[in-house]
Amino acid sequence: MKHVVIPPEAESPIGQGSPGSPTPDGSTQPGVRVWIGLAVAMGVLGAAVVAGPRLFASSAEQAALPPPPPVAVSPPLQRNVEARLQFLGQLSALENVELRAQVGGTLTEIHFKDGDIVHKGDLLFVIDPVPYEIKLSQAMAQLESAKARLELATIELQRAEALKRTNAGSAQNVDQRAMEQRTAQAAVDGAKAQVRDAQFDLDHCRITAPFTGRIGTHLVSVGNLVAGSRASSSPTTLLATLVSLDPIYLNFDLSEADYMAFLRERQKHPDQLGNRVDVSLSDEASFSRDGTLDFIDNALNRSSGTIHARATIPNSDLLLTPGGFARVRLALSPPSPALLVPDAAVLADQSEHIVLTVGPNDTVIPKIVKLGDIHGGLRVIRSGLAPSDRVIIDGIPAVRPGSKVSPSTGSIRFGSDRG
Repeated sequence: MKHVVIPPEAESPIGQGSPGSPTPDGSTQPGVRVWIGLAVAMGVLGAAVVAGPRLFASSAEQAALPPPPPVAVSPPLQRNVEARLQFLGQLSALENVELRAQVGGTLTEIHFKDGDIVHKGDLLFVIDPVPYEIKLSQAMAQLESAKARLELATIELQRAEALKRTNAGSAQNVDQRAMEQRTAQAAVDGAKAQVRDAQFDLDHCRITAPFTGRIGTHLVSVGNLVAGSRASSSPTTLLATLVSLDPIYLNFDLSEADYMAFLRERQKHPDQLGNRVDVSLSDEASFSRDGTLDFIDNALNRSSGTIHARATIPNSDLLLTPGGFARVRLALSPPSPALLVPDAAVLADQSEHIVLTVGPNDTVIPKIVKLGDIHGGLRVIRSGLAPSDRVIIDGIPAVRPGSKVSPSTGSIRFGSDRG
């Protein structure tokens, strides 16, 4: 047979020996390095497969985080303001009268329209005067008769005295004539009283307005019989009601704490605090009316723990109506320095109030504050804030305590103090 000799370099790589077998010079074979490279590549690929989603998720989360919300900040406004108390009061008339007849009879005339403004002395009702005219005529006739008897008695007394001076008459006759003259004088006085009484009844057949004000609806129509207060034992007839309008009272109640604060401040500043009050109606946003505090009751109400007070309000436009409600502000102390912020910047937290501020690192910091009243559309802060605090005045709904914000400079403006 013929033998074929294969050279060593033509052998298959498989025939070159197993991986890791040494070469003739003693070094490791190239196949081992290939296998090691493949293993490292596979490890790197597996780590990428495992860690890749986490790296991408972290990057996505960082990209999805919103920027800090923008807010407007400003230090609290500093201004000299006076401490004030505010109450809800009810309006009432200075004068309120029920119009009733003093004489009875048939109602014959009504001289107003329901709800009219009537003036003092205006004729309102007329009761049939004929019976009282007759009564007056009778009284006048009785007076004339009594005067005639008095004149006769006076003449007879003079004659008796003349006869006594000539000894033609007795002293007894003089005394008798004197008594008759005094009796006649008494009859004249009684007749005059009857005339005045009849004239009084006749005059009160015409019912006039006792003061200027607004009259209500008429409660008795023409033709009805009216019971008067002088000649009738039955209840008198209510004809209408009349209330005065200018000026008008505003009644309100102070709690014991407010009353004590009011008294103490008045003792500290007896000459600096007047009795002026500001008034705002229920449909008004500003305190556009002035009044004068003219009465505080002399005792606290034991059941409510309040004391009654009253102010008098001019009402030249007749817009204030008895029975309506209004807000009243009362000065408690003279003007003093105070911090003010917009009322919208104050947040309620159960029984406390909070103002959000921005710290040095643009972090929202809440501060608990004590509130005063409103001046110029701004809320007075009694305590809890410093003049250097940066108060968030705009963008409040988008922030929360402890979060980061992007602040910009805002401004706080003082409006009209009548607001």
